[in-house]
Amino acid sequence: MSNHGHVLICIAQDPGIRTRDISAKVGVTERATQTIIADLVEAGYVKRTKIGRRNHYEIEAELPLRHSVEQPNSVGDLLELVSRIELTGSK
Repeated sequence: MSNHGHVLICIAQDPGIRTRDISAKVGVTERATQTIIADLVEAGYVKRTKIGRRNHYEIEAELPLRHSVEQPNSVGDLLELVSRIELTGSK
């Protein structure tokens, strides 16, 4: 999975997550995380709202995945699959 996918999953798990925390989980720099979030916002996959000094994110789950191989599936399908894997403890 790409770093974009990893960032998307982090946001889905915690819509108020800080860039610093995403960076630590994904294993990329904060700057790379900011760029990825900007890409996701620009592509319409994520909406960003400022609440006080923090960002809050909302995922547009109905949008199709970007790659042509995965396009029959939505972002929501991916997130549901990942959550099922986490719940069952499968890797």
